[in-house]
Amino acid sequence: MEKDARIYVAGHRGLVGSAIVRALRARGHTNLLVRTSAELDLRRQVAVEGFFADEKPDYVFLAAAKVGGILANDTYPADFIRDNLQIQVNIIDAACRSGARKLCFLGSSCIYPKFAPQPMKEEHLLTGALEPTNEWYAIAKIAGIKMCQAYRRQYGFSAISVMPTNLYGPGDNFDLANSHVLPALLRKFHEAKLAGAPEVVVWGTGTPRREFLHVDDMADACVHLMEAYDGEEIVNVGVGEDVSIAELAAMVGQAVGYTGNIVYDASKPDGTPRKLLDVSKLTATGWRARIGLAEGIAGTYAWYLGQMKAANGQM
Repeated sequence: MEKDARIYVAGHRGLVGSAIVRALRARGHTNLLVRTSAELDLRRQVAVEGFFADEKPDYVFLAAAKVGGILANDTYPADFIRDNLQIQVNIIDAACRSGARKLCFLGSSCIYPKFAPQPMKEEHLLTGALEPTNEWYAIAKIAGIKMCQAYRRQYGFSAISVMPTNLYGPGDNFDLANSHVLPALLRKFHEAKLAGAPEVVVWGTGTPRREFLHVDDMADACVHLMEAYDGEEIVNVGVGEDVSIAELAAMVGQAVGYTGNIVYDASKPDGTPRKLLDVSKLTATGWRARIGLAEGIAGTYAWYLGQMKAANGQM
């Protein structure tokens, strides 16, 4: 991508979108197009078409999405499938029609079957039933993948689809009601430390294994693939290794400086036993993650503390 290319980052305020903006600016890209949801409602076709007709971006990173944890997905299934389908259809179609040179669509590892072989390869897509609690979101993302493939086949539109593993980092959601496991644990341990609580209770047995990728690595991979990959098939983005929830909790406790006990509530659900991506296709393009999990957790906790201080007027 040329340094002066017009690059639209949809969802620039979100976890991934904000990281993509950081990555692009670090590489000297200054002609970035961003709009808040108040300025441009991506669910409205006429508004999106008008934006693309006026701005005519050369490249598009589609990182905008309605996201949430298991509780949110299970509580608001209609919102998740409707909003995500609308956003994707509007942006992919308008990007193609306005002459954008390339689009990068961000999916999710939840597109894979609940009991897919581990590690999960790109060809496992649509080979089995989805996880029921977030199938609405997953189906929307699968539709986005297929739309990119269809527009490539029918219109020759250069659209690629990348599937990130579990992401974390600066800009994450720390709301215990709808956040993902890593930021939820960070907040839990932080509050336990402040309260002097003797123990932290973690849901489940601690045995499920999960893969975690720092969002700045994810952004770096997106920019890399935008420049190095132009195929129809999806590409997994992850680190290629996982940890148990118990190992993760111990790492979070160490980063926070919590010295109490960690207790596991086996009466609560564990979820899928393991979720690990096969990233051999990505590494074949010359890219590997650079931020280690312990380092990434420590940096994310430092960011969280900064946010807390700012919210309390201490900065």
